[in-house]
Amino acid sequence: MINDTDVYIGAVARTAFGRFGGKLKDIAGPELGALAIDETISRSGVDAQAIEAVYAGVGMIGSAVLTPARRAVLRSRKLKDSTPSLTVDRACCSGLTAISLGWKDIRLGLADAVLCGGFENLSQTPFLWPRQRGAKPGAVDINDPLLLRAEFLDKAIAAYTGEEAMRLGITRADQDQWALKSHEKYFKAQAQDYFDFECFPLISNDAPFEADESPRSDTSLAKLASLKPVYGSPTVTPGNAPGLSDGAAFVLLLSGRFARAHGVTPLARIIGYTQVASGPTTGSYTPGIAIAELLRRTNVGLDDIRQFEINEAFAATPLASTLHLALGDRGKVEKLREHTNPYGGAVAIGHPLGASGARLAMTIANGLRRNGGGIGAAAICGGYGQGDALLLAVE
Repeated sequence: MINDTDVYIGAVARTAFGRFGGKLKDIAGPELGALAIDETISRSGVDAQAIEAVYAGVGMIGSAVLTPARRAVLRSRKLKDSTPSLTVDRACCSGLTAISLGWKDIRLGLADAVLCGGFENLSQTPFLWPRQRGAKPGAVDINDPLLLRAEFLDKAIAAYTGEEAMRLGITRADQDQWALKSHEKYFKAQAQDYFDFECFPLISNDAPFEADESPRSDTSLAKLASLKPVYGSPTVTPGNAPGLSDGAAFVLLLSGRFARAHGVTPLARIIGYTQVASGPTTGSYTPGIAIAELLRRTNVGLDDIRQFEINEAFAATPLASTLHLALGDRGKVEKLREHTNPYGGAVAIGHPLGASGARLAMTIANGLRRNGGGIGAAAICGGYGQGDALLLAVE
């Protein structure tokens, strides 16, 4: 039954995610966003003129351009130029935060149809050359923001994530095992055409691009164990963390009254959303903090959740977050992990920062629809101790 005042997901679409320097490297982030926006509109059957706003997450320095969300709107072949837009900057949380803005607009009665999601082309991220006018002759420092290093910590995210994992008793072997399962579950789902619900094909460099580029069918524990840690991390390697990625993902949010009036069958209903923040090095378990807080606010029990999607910013992230949710109970945590990222996660699929939040939302809707409905929780960490969580229901 559709409730007029509830908020629903009416359609979803994402590009397949590309490797760093891979098949999407020559398509600018806003253009990737425009392609996903147009495909989402096409799948919904809704008149593009009815879209009232676009909220787009971009995780890395504004996609290296001024107003990237506005550029995506203007590159869209379907949206009118007068469609308002906003670029959201909460690092990896940005895509889920964008969804929350559309959800709030509709709940407040300010809109009925809003496109939310995000995009990223990390392959095109520029180096940063700070202004040094008036400086004496000498060496010039050029920074690479893709090192994901904060000057106030003097440490890469991978380094403190590994340290936090070890503090929680999560070993390098645990992280490698989770990474292996991410790839294995992805290929099992792909063999069942699972990702057809999410992905659409596009043309890149005159060739079709239809499937995620990063998953490796030949991954093994031996290969993962042979990789050396990166950026001074005690546990994080190129194998148990996602590579840098390119891609875009969007969902169309509709009010119940709009969906009914326009004959749209909702894919899922949004129950609630929350955002949290903790200490700057706590990102490995802020998704767990966010889910726990959201369950408290919505009065939903942990045992009521059929599927969890916790973004694999690192393999350590779902491991630490489920441990937090289980309050350290090892028996309970294993049960939670059985229902977490059942179709693979970002370690396999990839992690275009601004797009990942919307990808999690559509993966929850996809999984619940294939398994008879229920409630699912999507959560993500982002940028020095931030976390977002979204609760969805499929009736």
